[in-house]
Amino acid sequence: MNSLTAERLYGLLPALHRLRDAALAGDPATTGPLQALLAAFAREFAALEESVDQLYDDQFIETCAEWVTPYIGDLIGYRPLRGLGGELTSPRAEVADTIAFRRRKGTALMLEELAHDVTGWPAHAVEYFEQLATTQYMKHIRLHAPATCNLRDTAALFRRDGAFNSIAHTAEMRRPETGAGRYNIPNIGIFLWRLLSLSLTALPLTPVAGDASGRKFRLNPLGADMRLFRFAQSETDISHLAEPINVPEPLSVRLMAMAVRATQATAQPDTQRDDDYGDGESLVFFTPGTPPVPVPTAKVRVCDLRDILDGGGNVIGWAHEAQVAAGTIGFDPERGRVLLGAAADGPLLATFHYGTARQIGGGEYPRIPANSDIGNEQTVNASGAWQSKLDLIRTGGRLIVGDSLTYAETPTFEVDDVLGNATPHHVVVAAHDQTRPLLAASGEITLDIGARGRLTLDGLAISGGALRLAAFADVEPRELVLRDCTLVPGLTLNGDGSPVSPGTPSLIIEHPFAKVTLERCITGPIHAVTDAEITLTDCIIDASAPENVAFAADDAGGTGAELTVAQCTVIGKIHTKLLKLASNSILFAKLGPKPAEKWIAPLLVQRRQEGCVRFCYVPPGSITPRKFHCVPNDAAPSALPLFTSLRYGDPGYVQLRRTTSLSIRAGGDNDSEIGVLNALFQPQREANLRLRLEEYLRFGLHAGLFFAS
Repeated sequence: MNSLTAERLYGLLPALHRLRDAALAGDPATTGPLQALLAAFAREFAALEESVDQLYDDQFIETCAEWVTPYIGDLIGYRPLRGLGGELTSPRAEVADTIAFRRRKGTALMLEELAHDVTGWPAHAVEYFEQLATTQYMKHIRLHAPATCNLRDTAALFRRDGAFNSIAHTAEMRRPETGAGRYNIPNIGIFLWRLLSLSLTALPLTPVAGDASGRKFRLNPLGADMRLFRFAQSETDISHLAEPINVPEPLSVRLMAMAVRATQATAQPDTQRDDDYGDGESLVFFTPGTPPVPVPTAKVRVCDLRDILDGGGNVIGWAHEAQVAAGTIGFDPERGRVLLGAAADGPLLATFHYGTARQIGGGEYPRIPANSDIGNEQTVNASGAWQSKLDLIRTGGRLIVGDSLTYAETPTFEVDDVLGNATPHHVVVAAHDQTRPLLAASGEITLDIGARGRLTLDGLAISGGALRLAAFADVEPRELVLRDCTLVPGLTLNGDGSPVSPGTPSLIIEHPFAKVTLERCITGPIHAVTDAEITLTDCIIDASAPENVAFAADDAGGTGAELTVAQCTVIGKIHTKLLKLASNSILFAKLGPKPAEKWIAPLLVQRRQEGCVRFCYVPPGSITPRKFHCVPNDAAPSALPLFTSLRYGDPGYVQLRRTTSLSIRAGGDNDSEIGVLNALFQPQREANLRLRLEEYLRFGLHAGLFFAS
């Protein structure tokens, strides 16, 4: 606080001078010239005191100005990392941790914390000398490290050779840096989990189609099997190595069943449980009410509910149906299936977690819903009707969907025409922050956007039908914006997760003066007439197979609209009039079997004098505008994107495998990977961690990075 204020300086003057100054001012409400001079002095004193205070603060990394951070780092030999943005790396935090890390150099706790801080991924460090089968010194017997495997320890057998392996191995001579060698005295393993675990909250169970018993359900609101993931519990002690409960890994039937049985046997309180079931954990069931009541652990059973097949390969039921007694609830975390002991044990709600490579499409992750230009706002929740609320905002406004429930409705999104020179109408339909409503349509959804109107869909998941913007008689433009939305590829899913209608378009644009923008969306194929404009940013366009059509004008593969693609992954063939720009994108397509194939190229652009394709994967044989730093090329003639999965709903959906060529995994203009995961900067995270490991490993130790997901 400034100690030399204008009032204090003025009060230090002799009274005679203050009286004369007041006389010169004339009016008591007016500041005299001497008082005004002292006020100017006070401002300079305040600036000087603030500067002195800041000089003191600049001595400490926690309080110093941003420009001082690298200078303090130089004093302790800090080496900056490759820039990833403030959300992934903080030089201030790293400089602050440098000395503490160096004091604990080479310890597993420090390496684990370092890996998490540098990459932002959950990490677990393993000292492999602890897992060697060795002859033990009789004065230092390690009972926790037997040389032979206990075949009765089911949990240890299931975790064999993974991040939490506890079974002793003989030594191997390969180096861990290659990703091959593990069990040896100087080897350290850093396990990293790249997949995210995202939640879906308080959803009703989805009945299995054709089930007459009323007992069989799925957690996935799309009615398909879904692998559940753990909601990782935070570590509260810095001296604690990560355990399975602290990482977002897929849930296992056997391991979760043992943990739940242990909880039931010991009646542990909620604060001491690590069985992944319960309120605030990976999975919990509720009975509907206000508020909903969690189903206690004593009533749940972890079951293997896989399909039972007859001799002809037909599904005749689920395993262990008879073993789930009335009054209990059986569930399979590997398939997302639920079996009630009796139909009367329902209805139920469930909160669970699923795995994904990035926050994209409809989801409960944090985001800011789009605002409309006009303040007319309506809300809908508790599976209420949309159409009546949509009719109230046709001239501009916003409809907010307030929960993550399923809405079985086929509404018409309508925006009125603009009369004269009036301001264009803007209608927004958005999910509330951290919700993911599912609009389960029974057919095509009409987009009736009036002249010069704009419609924005934000945070929605849509299944059962395509969005269609029909042609209009006028030549006025229309604008459609989809942001953080999912238009389910294949319209909807079968029980096994496969698309019901692979290759069927999810978005149909028939108006030639339409401008369509998609940001962070997952969608099936797009059909857009030649004169429209389509812009895709951070999107997945999935035709369900690279032989299907992902972008064209119609089912016959006619010339599609002008296209701009940035940081996208497109699965399927493309036929466009003009490819204005394709940047940092994977355009994964191939021709179908001949002679049925009519296409002449997997990626066909009609106007090739304009546009540019840069830092992209372009399938061989494509006909495109000029290319710049694209693959395959002379340096990588056989480069091909290899995906963990191309099925929507799988945890590793469109994630590149580690065996993919480095020209694709680090081929973007920012040295990140090509495709929709470009913004994750995964190659930079890995490179930064290797750089830090060189600095913090003790002499003679070798570290390897192992990606658990």
